Amino acid sequence: MPETEKLVIMVTHGPSEPELATLPFALAGAAVASDVEVVMGFQSDGCLLMTKGGADNVAAPGFTPLRDLVQLLREMGAQFLVCSPCLVAHQLPADQLIEGTEVVAAGRFVAEITSATNCLVY
Repeated sequence: MPETEKLVIMVTHGPSEPELATLPFALAGAAVASDVEVVMGFQSDGCLLMTKGGADNVAAPGFTPLRDLVQLLREMGAQFLVCSPCLVAHQLPADQLIEGTEVVAAGRFVAEITSATNCLVY
């Protein structure tokens, strides 16, 4: 039985850059649909996308609205990891994050990245 592939996608762009914020989610959807385990890490402005309502008004031309992609990926089993120091830097309390996110520190990101088949940064 072959080992499952794993893709880690680090997201650093937020709502102010709709195309760069949406691209990693579109790619994650394709990966999950291809039976690839997906872990998405959110750092810098990317953590804003994981707040309640943070993705609601993000829509890049030619792409599914981000709020719909987030919901779909959650339903399909993608993991959402949010950088703890980035939340502090943006003065965002963890209770403002959407359901299904996990607040983590650098060590967890390193563990996910080093165990992945591939890693991308957006």
